Amino acid sequence: MAGRDVTRTIEAVWRIESARLIAGVAHQVRDVALAEDLAQEALVAALEQWPESGVPDNPGAWLMATAKHRGIDRLRRAEVHQRKIEELGREAELRSPADDDLAAGADDPFDDDLLRLIFTACHPLLPTNARVALTLRLLCGLTTREIARAYLSSESAVAQRIVRAKRTLSAARVPFAVPGRRELNERLASVLEVVYLIFNEGYSATAGERLIRPELMEEALRLGRILAELLPRQAEVHGLVALMELQASRTRARISPSGNQVLLLDQDRSRWDWLLVGRGLAALERAYATGGPIGPYTLQAGIAACHARARAAEDTDWERIVALYDGLAQLMPSPVVELNRAIAVGMAFGPQAALEIVNRLQEEPALDSYHLLPTVRGDLLEKLGRPAEARAEFERAARLTPNSRQRVALLDRAAACASQR
Repeated sequence: MAGRDVTRTIEAVWRIESARLIAGVAHQVRDVALAEDLAQEALVAALEQWPESGVPDNPGAWLMATAKHRGIDRLRRAEVHQRKIEELGREAELRSPADDDLAAGADDPFDDDLLRLIFTACHPLLPTNARVALTLRLLCGLTTREIARAYLSSESAVAQRIVRAKRTLSAARVPFAVPGRRELNERLASVLEVVYLIFNEGYSATAGERLIRPELMEEALRLGRILAELLPRQAEVHGLVALMELQASRTRARISPSGNQVLLLDQDRSRWDWLLVGRGLAALERAYATGGPIGPYTLQAGIAACHARARAAEDTDWERIVALYDGLAQLMPSPVVELNRAIAVGMAFGPQAALEIVNRLQEEPALDSYHLLPTVRGDLLEKLGRPAEARAEFERAARLTPNSRQRVALLDRAAACASQR
């Protein structure tokens, strides 16, 4: 195999195996930052050796063995060797992966190194932006440059965020472990929040010139699917996967050939990915089948399913969507949920009923700089035949959004209202 082909193979193997590699090494050394360093050392060793020796039959196992051997050497040399030995025990350091599996009990779904890494990277001790960056780095294998590009931030800022997150985890001696079953729901909420934040940034980019970032949506979906395999009895995990699958199914229809956003009701539904729709509906069924409590992700997935089941926009069951939003508002009341409920109310019962809700939301300080509030109000006013007021709302929304594509679309709507005079 040519050197360039070997390099491409190594890059592909790293993208696939890096999360499990870091997780496996972190289980051994009980330090996420050290585990990532050792994984990177194994990658460098592969880049040096594989062009000469050839790609091993099981490249993932080769990387894992190399990283773990270097971990043992590092622990032996480190000043903290004695503390680490007391914590891990020499027998745990040196025994084979097969011995680890026997000792752990393979039937316990909570005993998985990748699951431990997910809960560590998403630890509530870290600020939200640090959890997101660390998750993208450790679990998705994105480089600092890729994360910075996705979030329109500088590489140095992202790098510092990741370094601080690792230091915080190390200083606090956060255990590399899945929380106990009694604490699981509380900690799982943090994990699901991070995954959905990553997905949402891909689904609707907050700033820049791109409306969507498919690469982030794909990474969030991959994380969600992993969680669903590792925690099959957790309803909200399946609910989140269902929500992401169903929303991602619309990707091709959401952007026009000119690059502008196409609203849900105007989308060509034949361009939806019906394979993803099927996967999303199946995940929603699994969420209900667990018999566990129904949470906000499952309710939102139910709303997305109403859209997915309507082959034409006019077939949408808006009254069902309003009922689901009523449940969501009781479960997690927020101005944003109420704004979305208002949209559904407008479709089910008319724009005047919705405008009454939206007018009340204008008193919410949390929505002062939220561009979707004037966007929705402008839409309702336009439907009610009040174009001058609608124009002012669309212009205000355009001033509030940091996304240039959205700004152009809103100004176009404002201009259309002006022409109705």
